Amino acid sequence: MNPLDVIPGFDAVTDNWPRFWDGFVTTLQLLALSGVGAIVIGFVVAAMRISPVASFRVFATTYTEAIRNIPLTLVLFFCAFVLPYLGVGIGYFTLATIGLTVYTSPFVAEAVRSGVNGVPVGQAEAARSIGLGFGQTLTLVILPQAFRMVIPPLINVVIALTKNTSVAGGFFVAELFAAGKYIANDRGDAVITALLSVAVFYLVVTITLGRVAAFVEKKVAVLR
Repeated sequence: MNPLDVIPGFDAVTDNWPRFWDGFVTTLQLLALSGVGAIVIGFVVAAMRISPVASFRVFATTYTEAIRNIPLTLVLFFCAFVLPYLGVGIGYFTLATIGLTVYTSPFVAEAVRSGVNGVPVGQAEAARSIGLGFGQTLTLVILPQAFRMVIPPLINVVIALTKNTSVAGGFFVAELFAAGKYIANDRGDAVITALLSVAVFYLVVTITLGRVAAFVEKKVAVLR
């Protein structure tokens, strides 16, 4: 007899293991795709916020402040219901990825901007004194130094994104939390076990990312 069988409702988890696993894989896909998208957009927005062009700074500031202060549920609602109503004919998984990307990108931008602000101003002045333009100064001088300070908070943003993927389960995406909710609704005696199982899956990802953040922080710690 498997010792785990004595746990109330655990058989519901084992019987629905393929559903759990598929939900976990979907969560990882949401995390990977929206994470990469958010990092790309976040770096662009951060560059615009420190750009010498005033219109770029205004746009980036407005974008960052607006999106950061809108609830994620509202962003995903817009993607899942409003975009299809407007004729955007793509699947709910893609719509959820877009919503998570847009919502996360301002937090990435702020993490990058804080790292850039940590680089001494003299570095940019020295770069300009030898004739480097804004783009060259940013990519060749500022970002390589800011990178060491950006990585730890950036991983924290990714950890937050991991947990935010659970919201997609309420918008027709069969991710991990949606799988747990299905089992809880199907088996009333397995609600706690199903939710605890979902929590374990999330912990596997978030604890791993936390360990990575701690390791990277030690490797790239800036001497003060």
